[in-house]
Amino acid sequence: MPGGTTRLRLDARQNRDRILASAREAFAADGLDVSMTEIARRAGVGVATLYRRFPTKDALVKEVFAEQLAACTGEVHRAAEDPDPWRGFCRVVAKLCEMQARDRGFSAAFLTAFPDVVPVDEVRAAAEEAFAGVVARAKEAGALRPDFATDDLTLVLMANNGLVTDSVDAAVAASRRLVAYFLQAFRARDPLPPPVRLGVRDALG
Repeated sequence: MPGGTTRLRLDARQNRDRILASAREAFAADGLDVSMTEIARRAGVGVATLYRRFPTKDALVKEVFAEQLAACTGEVHRAAEDPDPWRGFCRVVAKLCEMQARDRGFSAAFLTAFPDVVPVDEVRAAAEEAFAGVVARAKEAGALRPDFATDDLTLVLMANNGLVTDSVDAAVAASRRLVAYFLQAFRARDPLPPPVRLGVRDALG
């Protein structure tokens, strides 16, 4: 029946939305170790319903973090286009750290636990290239210290990832203060010791 078909489609859509909302909340709070059974329980649906919508955990993670992935790469590209090189540099460092502080699952999904879920290498290469341009512009403007290395962003993310608080608001507030300290240190000043070559996975231990 047409009316019955419409109702079934509406129910399916509502179930899917509840699953995604519950998974996003669970991953953000507890990381990616949350089980599919627990996500189904939080969403108020059966495990079979969850697996009909998302046959694998990889598929669920991909859907949950698609928007955050676009936001992450978008921040880097917006910084590259900022007419003020130093402001663009500060913005991208602050925004990436805030995203990391708000969502414990996103970094793991993007960088380590599910490497086949998103085109990690392709996205990372494009983001790193764009960030290198941000760094170069800030140095040319005389605002960023000349011995800053792109790997230093990993140092910041490693430190930021170590913030453990009782709430998201506290984590974000602590992250903002930590980033402010780093940004002051990144202003053109006396030279630093040589940089350490680090990969993005190092940021997650």
